[in-house]
Amino acid sequence: MALPEDDAVRPPRRPRAAAPAPPSAAPIDAQVLERRLVGIPVSPGIAIGPVFGASEPRAEVVRQKIAAADIGSQTARLEAAVLQSRKQLQKLRARLGVLPEASQAEIAPLIDAYLQMVGPSRLVRGARRRIGELLVSAETAVMDASEEITTAILATPPADEDPAGRERRAEEVREIARRLVRNLTQTPFRSFAGVPDGAVLVCESLRPADAALLDPARLAGVATDEGGADGHAAIMLRALGMPAVLGVAGLSQNARPGDTVVVDGAAGVVTVNPTPLTLAAARRSVTAFARERQKLARLRRLPAVTEDGEAIELQANMEIPAELPLIAQAGAAGIGLLRSEFLFMNRETLPDEQAQLETYRTVIEAMGGDPVTIRVLDWGGEKDIEALQSEGVVPEVADQNPALGMRGIRLLLRRTDLFEVQLAAILRAAASGPTRVLLPMVTNVGEVRAAREVYDRVVRRLRRRGDRLPDPIPPLGIMIETPGAALSADALALEADFFAIGTNDLAMYTLAVDRGDSEVSALYDPLHPAVLRLVQFATEAALRMRMPVSVCGEMASNPRLTPLLIGLGLRSFSMNASAVPRVKQAVRAANIDDCVRFARRVMEQSDPERIKEMVLGVPVAERPKAGAE
Repeated sequence: MALPEDDAVRPPRRPRAAAPAPPSAAPIDAQVLERRLVGIPVSPGIAIGPVFGASEPRAEVVRQKIAAADIGSQTARLEAAVLQSRKQLQKLRARLGVLPEASQAEIAPLIDAYLQMVGPSRLVRGARRRIGELLVSAETAVMDASEEITTAILATPPADEDPAGRERRAEEVREIARRLVRNLTQTPFRSFAGVPDGAVLVCESLRPADAALLDPARLAGVATDEGGADGHAAIMLRALGMPAVLGVAGLSQNARPGDTVVVDGAAGVVTVNPTPLTLAAARRSVTAFARERQKLARLRRLPAVTEDGEAIELQANMEIPAELPLIAQAGAAGIGLLRSEFLFMNRETLPDEQAQLETYRTVIEAMGGDPVTIRVLDWGGEKDIEALQSEGVVPEVADQNPALGMRGIRLLLRRTDLFEVQLAAILRAAASGPTRVLLPMVTNVGEVRAAREVYDRVVRRLRRRGDRLPDPIPPLGIMIETPGAALSADALALEADFFAIGTNDLAMYTLAVDRGDSEVSALYDPLHPAVLRLVQFATEAALRMRMPVSVCGEMASNPRLTPLLIGLGLRSFSMNASAVPRVKQAVRAANIDDCVRFARRVMEQSDPERIKEMVLGVPVAERPKAGAE
């Protein structure tokens, strides 16, 4: 039984490249003309089936002022919408029981986060305040409060390893605002009742609450006009194992209910009304994909060793606890980078030691003895964390250049009270399993020494208090993510217990390129010889000290770069969980001596384009450009 679902006011759409125009204004004759559309690959697999379009009436809202006498009634309307939204979300969470266990574990934490946001959240408080102070209707108050919050979240291009996290946080706020407005206007929610078995859902957009309603046993796949690879809906579709392509411009205009479509979730292609030849090829691809998936699934139980017997450690990055099931499914040997910022977001007050302890302990215990590396709070001016602002830890106005301002270890050493609470929680949680502590944005030896003094002080305090701590104490390592840290790696190796090379930020700082800025993003190149030499320098400094060193970021997750990184001396990789099987496949096909010789040849090059040709295996002239079909 499908639960009535959600949406509401849509934010202004971002400009996008126009879909290829039909040859005339008349509708395309779908029976005689195959139409091939390109979007963003989100969840691999091939789906073949008839189009099903879920109906969704628009929520019509007119911004309006109210009289002072109406404040009470409008506030009451808002409270009723909040209560109704909570009931809907609770019902939705209860319905998750029909989904596969792994999918439940992925989706339930997000529904729980939504439930918190329809409590005394920043959004609801802001809407109440606007009704009383600005004399606006409840709908207007919710819309304006949502716009203010999302604008603040997205105001400055991100500099962290995962820029998509900012968009996901903004998406959460929009999602709750839509739900509230749709309940205020009594507009029906999208319905998935009547989905025929084997159909392909085609719609303009898909929100996380919609994705939570999908039944992978009935739907063959999903394709939408809007959306991207990093949003919550995309994460859920991957958890459901459902072939999906999002961001297909013009899809809804070219695919009508009942049309046959082929969705290639790996290539990002949707074919409307395929020819018999295309259909036959798609069916062959279904078989090939099933065999490949079985092959990768078998890799989960196999060790990550090269063909000549060298062990390589493959771990996963984790941004939110909802990713734990994906990490388990991927066969990762631990968490190489747990970003702790999620603990501080979407809340009014800073999490205390006990709250942090419970979260860290849950993650560590879930890993069943595999190591967990927790990076302490890496706040930068580009991250909107209300609790830090409301408690005066950071200014409400972001730095003019947040990537170069008060962030990472700089902030924690200035506010050691905040630092000590987090360290205490990590140390206590570490009694539940192997744990490491990682310091972000280190640029000099003095910062490591100062951080270790704080670390040792917290250890002594916890021992006096009688808390159970692991023996030995968890290692204290540092991120190598700036040229300064990489070039002083010899000195830093004398102070730190391990290195984690953050290639995304390292490339950004080295090349002075913000990859979030479309004007210069083409210059962002992790294979630039300068970036590679910094990675090599830091790796060799660690190896000389016989100290653990890992690489995290996009370079670690690309199997075509695996031989190069192994050849540079790296034996530990941390990546998105979904990348682990293919990187393991590349590891098992590699030979150490061959990798070393290959890396030597690459490092002799000074031309970035020649390096790309050698590493990626595709001549520059033949390499497809973004968006090309």
